[in-house]
Amino acid sequence: MSRMGDVLAGFHAAWEFESDSVLIRYERGIRAPKLFQALGERRVPLEAIAGVTLTRGKRGTVVLRVEPRPGADPLMEAAAGQLKENVDPYRLVLPADREVLAEYYADELRTLLTESGPADRFLVKPPEGPLSFKAYDGKATFDGRTVNFRWFWTGASSAKWKAGDQSFSVGELNGVEWRSPEVFEGHLRLLSRDAGVPGAQADQDPAAVVFGLGYGPVHESLPFAAAVLAAVRTSSPVAAVPASRRDPADIAERIRHLGELHQAGLVTDEEFSVKKAELLSEL
Repeated sequence: MSRMGDVLAGFHAAWEFESDSVLIRYERGIRAPKLFQALGERRVPLEAIAGVTLTRGKRGTVVLRVEPRPGADPLMEAAAGQLKENVDPYRLVLPADREVLAEYYADELRTLLTESGPADRFLVKPPEGPLSFKAYDGKATFDGRTVNFRWFWTGASSAKWKAGDQSFSVGELNGVEWRSPEVFEGHLRLLSRDAGVPGAQADQDPAAVVFGLGYGPVHESLPFAAAVLAAVRTSSPVAAVPASRRDPADIAERIRHLGELHQAGLVTDEEFSVKKAELLSEL
């Protein structure tokens, strides 16, 4: 840019233009979209930007937007076009009286862009961990190396209870499928390197957690998905990390619930015996 460090402030965000990047600082106020609050700030290298647009917005505003290159940002790759316009992290909404200034910065940016087409690696840093969120049927956690799903007895299907809590090393994974909690059948599914995209519905798949009203909101589940996706892309297949030993009280509760499923006829005698033995072996 002509003057490194110039700042353009809009609604819910401010962009600082630097010689090799745009630093986006999102507002943390109560009126700001929760996704912006969760992201905090993001540095977007110029090599991650494919283009710049300036358009008229609603109610006396203009919208400055940078278009990220496909494959450059794990957040946008995980979102797969499902984000609503008002939470697009690459839009800066400004009062219409700043249109001339916005056009100036748009032109300045365009002169510095040299890359186009898909990126061969992520150029924008993913959200930092550790991360976690509550889905409808379980709690998902990620420490940078391993994704864990711990099922809730109030929401998890019998198929997931039979399979037990899950632990996935990023080296075992090929990708992440995120379906927004704001649409029907929202979920987060982990895709195995070996199995590819599974055919089971998310509520029956032990490699997926399902969303629901108030569970797995965008500002929690999408950064989680992006962080896992980025770790998967930069990892090589490794052996799964052994699970830590469980709390005896937790094991007892799970055996009790397994017994209820058995009595209800949802688990066979053989399945009950095998799963109970697995749970006891974790003590």
